[in-house]
Amino acid sequence: MAKQFDLVVIGAGPGGYIAAIRAAQLGMTVACVDAASTADGKPAPGGTCTNVGCIPSKALLQSSEHYEQAKEHFEDHGIEVKGVSLKLDKLLARKNTVVKQNNDGILYLFKKNKISFFHGTGAFSSKVDGGWSIKVEGKDEEELVAKHVVVATGSTPRQLPGLEFDETTVLSNDGALSIPSVPKKLGVIGAGVIGLELGSVWRRLGAEVTVLEAMPDFLAVADQQVAKEALKAFTKQGLKIETGVKIDEVKTSSKGVSLEYTDAKGEEHKLSVDKLIVSIGRVPNVQGLNGEAVGLKLDERGFIAVDDECRTNLPNVWAVGDVVRGPMLAHKAESEGVAVAERIAGQYGDVNFDTIPSVIYTSPEIAWVGRNEQQLKKDGVAYKAGSFPFMANGRARALGDTTGFVKILADAKTDEVLGVHIIGPTASELIAEAVTIMEFRGAAEDIARICHAHPTLSEAVKEAALAVDKRTLNF
Repeated sequence: MAKQFDLVVIGAGPGGYIAAIRAAQLGMTVACVDAASTADGKPAPGGTCTNVGCIPSKALLQSSEHYEQAKEHFEDHGIEVKGVSLKLDKLLARKNTVVKQNNDGILYLFKKNKISFFHGTGAFSSKVDGGWSIKVEGKDEEELVAKHVVVATGSTPRQLPGLEFDETTVLSNDGALSIPSVPKKLGVIGAGVIGLELGSVWRRLGAEVTVLEAMPDFLAVADQQVAKEALKAFTKQGLKIETGVKIDEVKTSSKGVSLEYTDAKGEEHKLSVDKLIVSIGRVPNVQGLNGEAVGLKLDERGFIAVDDECRTNLPNVWAVGDVVRGPMLAHKAESEGVAVAERIAGQYGDVNFDTIPSVIYTSPEIAWVGRNEQQLKKDGVAYKAGSFPFMANGRARALGDTTGFVKILADAKTDEVLGVHIIGPTASELIAEAVTIMEFRGAAEDIARICHAHPTLSEAVKEAALAVDKRTLNF
């Protein structure tokens, strides 16, 4: 006999598990279905983010940064370390432990909030009295009936045409997180977030890394002043980055991968690497949903078609996260999950796409929110700009990390903050102040008038706000 719920969530990634928790908080009976498993077959909720994305990559970035600091920079602090060596198996084991802690944390939250979890693949069966029939196949074989359904099945890595991932030589983000030995030469196709972060990890650990990007401009999505600073920093660190590249041929063998490509000048090149990471974007994961059986509509790009409130074309069926339009970011998925749960409960749920921050966790970190200079110019918006370098910030000097700057863009007439762009230490944390100000439609003057603790990196945000009015105090 089918089990009845107010809400069934398909997928336990950031969008799915957060939607389930918020709905349970609002008094609904909730089930969540997810098929991800650990190596020993146990449930591994958390989606790409927890298992092969945000969490493990940040664990590796932290470990590899410690390694590089010990080898290259401890001496600057008067700390003499001899014979630094890498135990890659232990480094990877720590990453796996961090992932498991997050998996277990989500399962605990399901129990705490009385959410029924089913370990298997969830798919639409039919429209029935009382809602939708969802079939669960896998370890837990069940039929569920839900008044509402939230699809949160996430995304999968996009393959280079004609080149499949084997996760041994040709790697997606998944395989790139678990390379058993540091490759001598590593190739990366795609200079986006994943390519830069994972390229940085393996460069720090000793690999010679070449990043090939098809776009003519490096980090075209970022403010170009930030992108230029980032390219300079990454190149100085040893990452070889080429833009405007056209991949002509890729061949794999037992020895590795050989690539032939044409650069931006039209010159042909050959590159041989031990491993190749392909990070050219992600595609929505709609396979296995059986959406065609119930008439679930997809858009022209293969995403589940939704309106501004994440409603699909089917009554009481919603979709959130990477499987729908918008930036493929875990925090965007979480925001949509909360908003949908509140809409189902008759409340007002809101997601402001204009204030969703973006972060690249390299060193230096890069973070931004709102529009950049090239966008404001294209939109014909009159604006003022102010920036402040970390080299003039006392805390950054004490840290020994003075690369980068904070840049604030404000409306020329009203002074409303239109965009904030940061490259430098802890940019991922500093951007939150900018998001808050922009949510309240605050002005650069508001940031400038707020008392920031001294000495802190956040003072660079205040000084950039002062610079909008050309009155910095420390530069």
